[in-house]
Amino acid sequence: MQKQKIIVFGTGEIAELADFYFTHDSRYEVAGFTVDGAFLKQTEFRGRPVVAFEDVAGRFAPEQYEMFVAVSYAKVNAVRTEKVAAARAKGYRLATYLSSRATTFPGFEPQENCFILEDNTIQPFARIGSNVTLWSGNHIGHHSTIEDDVFLASHIVVSGGVRIGQGTFVGVNVTIRDHVTIGKKCVLGAGALILEDQPDFSVVAPRGSERSSVPSTRLRNL
Repeated sequence: MQKQKIIVFGTGEIAELADFYFTHDSRYEVAGFTVDGAFLKQTEFRGRPVVAFEDVAGRFAPEQYEMFVAVSYAKVNAVRTEKVAAARAKGYRLATYLSSRATTFPGFEPQENCFILEDNTIQPFARIGSNVTLWSGNHIGHHSTIEDDVFLASHIVVSGGVRIGQGTFVGVNVTIRDHVTIGKKCVLGAGALILEDQPDFSVVAPRGSERSSVPSTRLRNL
């Protein structure tokens, strides 16, 4: 079976991971990379050509190649959202990566430019929008909705009937109670326990554990 060729936007760590996952666990073949011309500092990355985004359609025609935007949650996902829109404006279809090691059920249809890594469990009747990143090991409960442009880090529990608004970032080990609504462009910090609705642009940032004033050399039985 011939693989569909794609171009990856980006040359950072997420782009490197995207190349690895697409290469080893998908129906896609990465043909090259692209970045904005102002950030073009190399002509090759991972053994493949890198071209300026302004010139990408001339080198890799949208009729023949798809694109994947491998960008982080910078500026509460706004950078990735802008690049996805720019790729669409050039006529590219956006590829999605869904790990073969993720658990999904009949009726689940991933949208464009999603990056769904291993050990995600997406229960029946959950819906995932476009341009959503689910890092490894998350639970997405039944009848929940994750809107477009969201980034979930790892080991997050999204209970049943939850709605996470457009552009929101959810940090590692966050737990969201059932039927809670999170507004758009919220930031839920690592370890947060969310028991009630959060309005648009909310920031929930639990404090980290405090360091003891006693050094480890004074601890007994260690």
